[in-house]
Amino acid sequence: MTTKPSALTRRHFLAAATGTAILATLAACSGGKSKDTTVKDTQAAKGLDIQGVNFTYDPNTLVNKGEPITLDWWLWDGDAKFKAFADAYQKIHPNVQINIVNQVWDDYWTKLPLALQGQDGPAIFNIHNSHHDNLLPYCEAYDVDVEALSKDFVGVDGHLIDGKLYYIDYGLMTGLIFYNKKMWSEAGLSDADIPTTWDEFREVAKKLTIRDGDSFTQAGFNFNDSLYLILLGKHYQSGYNLFDASGKKAQLDTDVVEKDFQYFRDLYEVDKVGSPDFGPVAQEAFGQGLSAMHYSWGHLYGTMAKDYPEIEFGTFQTPVNAAGQTPYAFDRYNGESTFGINKNAPDGAREVAQDFLKFFLTANTELTELCLNYSLFPASVALADNAKIKEHPVTSALGEIDRYVWPGPMPATVEDNMKIAVSDTLYNGADPKTALTTAKTTIDADIAKTEFVSVEKLYAHADEAKG
Repeated sequence: MTTKPSALTRRHFLAAATGTAILATLAACSGGKSKDTTVKDTQAAKGLDIQGVNFTYDPNTLVNKGEPITLDWWLWDGDAKFKAFADAYQKIHPNVQINIVNQVWDDYWTKLPLALQGQDGPAIFNIHNSHHDNLLPYCEAYDVDVEALSKDFVGVDGHLIDGKLYYIDYGLMTGLIFYNKKMWSEAGLSDADIPTTWDEFREVAKKLTIRDGDSFTQAGFNFNDSLYLILLGKHYQSGYNLFDASGKKAQLDTDVVEKDFQYFRDLYEVDKVGSPDFGPVAQEAFGQGLSAMHYSWGHLYGTMAKDYPEIEFGTFQTPVNAAGQTPYAFDRYNGESTFGINKNAPDGAREVAQDFLKFFLTANTELTELCLNYSLFPASVALADNAKIKEHPVTSALGEIDRYVWPGPMPATVEDNMKIAVSDTLYNGADPKTALTTAKTTIDADIAKTEFVSVEKLYAHADEAKG
């Protein structure tokens, strides 16, 4: 994850670099390790409770036969939140030391694959599913009871590869509407006016718009640079998957997507609640108090708290097509992944990593804080009713999480080319149908070169899909 534009929506390809130049920096990047404080552990029976419900962790064991061992854990963000897991585990197993090694996002994806090629790479490393193909060759399969894990975590089956798991989701992120509470009140709106349908949303957006002639003082709704995200999710509300039955071809140049696209174009061209030229970076425009409403994934909550603390905002679930009807799905989601285990690490390190994984997945206190930190709905079923989760402005607005679809670890080409299609239409006057067809053609060609196959068929309500 990242506190920059969402780790769930950011997509980076591995940068090209010479091996010698990068390898020469690895030692420096792994520096800053804390002093080794491990001791030999001789007490297996620690009198501690077994963690978990169906998938469990028994802390009353010795790992690495109680002998001192040190592991590196590479990540790109959230040092303190992840360190909390390491600290809690080390209290149980004092012979283990887990060193947190933080890399910046862009460097991470260049250095990590190189480091994993030998035994000196980190034993554990955080994964983002947009880099699935690059990292999977270095991952050891989890030594877990898949059936038990599937009972306690959402979406496990979607991560199975030949019956094995290499990572799963610990938290889920999706889209919702953020609104400026001050602007809402000044427009005479109350909580009773929170729109639940797109027709109601349109009327609210009009009321929130302030213009001075042809110029905007306040946009009612700004979707500049975020509309492509809305369109990649909204079609699910009409009952259609993003990919066809083969799971390899995108369904973007359809009547449903064109109709959705036209709805948002009408908000600008007919209702004039915003403009392509007003606050071109929608997130910044919302943070700067120029826009009353903005669609974003949950990461915006952290951005607002950090960069725009003066803005008081609220959230509500993305509206749907018809009142009183549960859609096929509200939107798609993406997951923040559990860490990978380096298959090239020494035997002892891999043994400890597998044990630490079981602890990580059942450490509910730490998992709750990690999910709250990134505004994620927990994948752990046990945390769905957690009081803190229910009170959080993002997770509390999502409703039933089982009505969100995960298409799988989509290649970056999907978002990249959908963004181009929307931009060409809004800013270059391109015909929407042509732009969508071009995007689909490019996406299909790119996906054909990968192993990606959509897992939409595993969605809990897949039998309700129209196509």
